[in-house]
Amino acid sequence: MDVSGGSGQPRSGNDEPARPQSGPTAPAADGTQPDPAAAATPGTPGPDPRDPQHPAPDGPAAQPPAPQPPTPEPPAPQPPAPEAPAPEAPAPEPPVHEPEHPEPGRGPHVPAHHAAGGPHGTGRGRGPGRPPQRKPEPGGGLLMGRPFGVPVYVAPSWFLVAALITWVFGGQLDRVLPELGAARYLVSLFFAVAFYASVLVHELAHTVAALRFKLPVRRIQLQFFGGVSEIEKEAETPGREFVLAFVGPLLSLVLSGVFYLALLPVEPGTVPGVLLAGLMISNLIVAAFNLLPGLPLDGGRMLRAVVWKITGKPMHGTVAAAWVGRALAVSVLIGLPLLTQSGALGSDAVDNVGMDTVMDALLAAILAAIIWTGAGNSLRMARLREHLPELRARALTRRAVPVPADTPLSEALRRANASGARALVVVDSEGGPVSLVREAAIVGVPEHRRPWVPVSTLAQDLTDGMRVSAELSGEELLDALRANPASEYLVVEETGAIYGVLSAADVERAFVKAMARPS
Repeated sequence: MDVSGGSGQPRSGNDEPARPQSGPTAPAADGTQPDPAAAATPGTPGPDPRDPQHPAPDGPAAQPPAPQPPTPEPPAPQPPAPEAPAPEAPAPEPPVHEPEHPEPGRGPHVPAHHAAGGPHGTGRGRGPGRPPQRKPEPGGGLLMGRPFGVPVYVAPSWFLVAALITWVFGGQLDRVLPELGAARYLVSLFFAVAFYASVLVHELAHTVAALRFKLPVRRIQLQFFGGVSEIEKEAETPGREFVLAFVGPLLSLVLSGVFYLALLPVEPGTVPGVLLAGLMISNLIVAAFNLLPGLPLDGGRMLRAVVWKITGKPMHGTVAAAWVGRALAVSVLIGLPLLTQSGALGSDAVDNVGMDTVMDALLAAILAAIIWTGAGNSLRMARLREHLPELRARALTRRAVPVPADTPLSEALRRANASGARALVVVDSEGGPVSLVREAAIVGVPEHRRPWVPVSTLAQDLTDGMRVSAELSGEELLDALRANPASEYLVVEETGAIYGVLSAADVERAFVKAMARPS
């Protein structure tokens, strides 16, 4: 909470305590009534005690003053009005590893917080007294189930790609099994569903491996061009990173082998034979594509793990795998249309020169954009993770002044201004914190009313989630705030002593600054 005027400069005036209209009376020692007009008269500005960088307080907040009003003093500068706060907003999201663009048939298992393009982020962090509550479960489309306790969603974009697969595969069935007629589209729809069931198995492999390593998984989402497993914590070692990335393509290879074995006793040229052959080939393509050594593909995460192991620095692995991913994007953009036109992928080069050529070029452009963007996102998240340790509760905390509940707002602001504090904590008769005076509420009180308004009417009661340790930093700090959204938090030492007040707006500004800073 800033205690300067709305212009950012402090204002002065009468600092005598006043008798509030409500709440316990706080008379002056000589029995005289304060003059509201005088209390509201602005004077000459004085020095602004605030540090624009929000330095860490030297220690816990000062002990609460005695409940009785102070001895009258000669007129002094009036407590300045608090600076207009930034709009209240929830604590900034931890580097939520937003689902990077998935690749065909699968998509990278992108964590909800993985830096460096690897599969994971952090879901830890707790304030003193109790662990943070579980974050509200994310949406993401139609909820299909909760295997292993992880919600699986089907994004609306899946229905578009399912329709596309049904149409394309139906055209191929018309050439192989013309006797099916219109029923071929039902068979094609079944293929689309079975194919994405294989994609789900691929994603579940990542999920099971993550849970085995005690890494929380936020959700699995099936979407356009594949699936995404959002793992909320980064692997602790390059070996685990490699395993987490490899199990997905491995399961796709296993599925391809299973479909091949199932195809052996089936008569060729039948509906089961065509379906099994299509699923065998599609899973083989998914495995091969995901093993390409560039982010955001699984092969890129495996390359990242290898470079991480060699150099000992995960950031080096991310940079190497991301640039290989960008090279792959360019290769796909140029090479895929050339391969299809040359017939290397089994296309009919003689007959399909018009619309098919355009479709091949469009598909190549989409894939290249997905891979290029995913590699860039991996670099961005890695840079953010590098700077996250700079977010420390102790460094961002505002010095706070403890005040009794019946203290007039003008007097509380005067005490804060005198001590260089920028926040108010309401304490009980024994000095224990009970609530925090909200910065936004102070701004809403006109200056001429402040001598008559007790701070208790502007305070928010403290809950366990609003108490955070001064030792929290980085993702643990962000997760603690994210689990219990509020505009201000009480920061306490390990002993329980008050250290100060942490504003969510200050954390958000520091978070954005960390993201903008180059590596």
